[in-house]
Amino acid sequence: MNALTNDRAVLEKALGDALVRGGKLDAQSLDRALRIRTDNHEGLLQLLPKLALVSERDLAEAVAQQLGLPLVTKRDYPTLPVLEDQISARFLRESHLLPLSIDHDGIVVAMADPFDRYAMDALGLVAGRPVFPRVAVPAELEAAIERLYGRNRPTSGQSVEAVTGSVDDSIDLDVERLKDLASEAPVIRLVNQLIGMALDSRASDIHIEPFEDRLKMRYRIDGILREMDPPPNHLRAAIVSRIKIMARLNIAERRLPQDGRIKLAIRGTPVDLRVATVPTLHGESVVLRLLNRESVRLDFAALGIHGRSLETYLRILEHPHGILLVTGPTGSGKTTTLYASLVRLNTPERKILTVEDPIEYQLDGINQIQVKPSIGLDFASMLRSLLRHDPDIIMVGEIRDSKTAEIAVQAALTGHLVLSTLHTNNAAASITRLLDMGIQDYLLTSTINGVAAQRLVRTLCPHCREPYQAMTELVELLGLRRYSAAESILLYRARGCEECGGTGFFGRTSIFETLVMDDTIRQLILRHAESNELHRAAVGQGMLSMYDDGMIKALAGETTIEEVLKVTRDVQLAGAEIPDAAIQL
Repeated sequence: MNALTNDRAVLEKALGDALVRGGKLDAQSLDRALRIRTDNHEGLLQLLPKLALVSERDLAEAVAQQLGLPLVTKRDYPTLPVLEDQISARFLRESHLLPLSIDHDGIVVAMADPFDRYAMDALGLVAGRPVFPRVAVPAELEAAIERLYGRNRPTSGQSVEAVTGSVDDSIDLDVERLKDLASEAPVIRLVNQLIGMALDSRASDIHIEPFEDRLKMRYRIDGILREMDPPPNHLRAAIVSRIKIMARLNIAERRLPQDGRIKLAIRGTPVDLRVATVPTLHGESVVLRLLNRESVRLDFAALGIHGRSLETYLRILEHPHGILLVTGPTGSGKTTTLYASLVRLNTPERKILTVEDPIEYQLDGINQIQVKPSIGLDFASMLRSLLRHDPDIIMVGEIRDSKTAEIAVQAALTGHLVLSTLHTNNAAASITRLLDMGIQDYLLTSTINGVAAQRLVRTLCPHCREPYQAMTELVELLGLRRYSAAESILLYRARGCEECGGTGFFGRTSIFETLVMDDTIRQLILRHAESNELHRAAVGQGMLSMYDDGMIKALAGETTIEEVLKVTRDVQLAGAEIPDAAIQL
């Protein structure tokens, strides 16, 4: 036993050194982890992800390389359980392993911890064959065990009930009792499991909604809500209380909406969650917005902004002063685009200040300020104060009222570059919105450098997308000849496979348009032209509209024409609305 323990310590130290050499971990963090490991006797493979020092996948790849073992992919897991009648699901979960295949030569097994020789020996004894280990990413291994053995285990709700008994979520439930329930280990595991499943599913939001006789849970994946298997209805009070405790909210207050934030590491991945609660007829509804810092790449290529659209936008972004607006509905990626812009502009020679509500991602080297309207710290008052801090660039999370708009214009007139967002349908509509706010037309023509508008469309799964030849009538109806010189135009449709969860889509990308302030647009603004006229003039001056950008991406196989039409209903084509027949395709 001592020899085995010593062997493991040597292997883990070698693994840590390999991670340091590979740039996945710094030496100081490794020393800290090794000290903690010695104090609490926890393995380095479990400790590094828990401390959010190394992600699970990076760790698995390093282990596989160190031991010379293959790394298990999602496709390697079996469709049916192996040795189901001989091995219990509990043993597999506790040992973090799963048999992949078996023959007369031996049994191939996926292991989250290939250093665990006890588990290997136990499995070999049961199977009566040699064991050939493979290295598994823990999250993928857990998902495979859940898929193969989930029907044989008690539900999360049952495990909680075994500890807490039947839980009544009456409005009169004692607050101290709620705190006790929310602090029970099974409830903690259940909430962590809900968040972990959302992260594995690439969800951006978790919706927990109470109804009279059931609890509904939905994940928003690639912009679409999908209903998931919910926890038992009688656990709603314990679940909501646990989330509110994590977000430092008042669990006794169930009559008013509350907002909070949670920071935690899920399997080594740091995740920020924005929490919002609202009282409904049958209890509190909770929405958690997942902000996965590792999965977000703040560069324009990752956002789907490239080609002519990117060239035009960057030309405006490089102006030393003036206003650049990004517009679109809620959830269209405006703030992420502004963050990518700030990352590009962030140099030691520039001082950048932001005023946001809320701060979604922390940017190194940029002073970010959270507004607090409850104490009078709103966009307008904060922006007025920032001008005395000698900034070069100011980012305002959103221009919501005339006061904020006026101060933004003043800042631009005094030599600052101001980036901000508006909620309008397209780029041209932002001009008319500012005029409606009371901003003088001559000030707009002097300060606005350009306005970008964007939407998000789902991207086709590259593993299963299916090309097809577009019908002649469809080509004519949508004007697709403008985007391709080919005799027969190919489009793509969603099919569905294991990689994309059967949806045919994987992730989202932007479709983009940028209106540049030139003399033609200035003249139209001075005579207060309608937004439709401004849009047509911008297209005439060479602006690539969102519709055009979307159709170019559809022909390139990035998305479908249905996705583009769904989000560009208000876009005008050649001065006329897109035909209803095209929208309903």
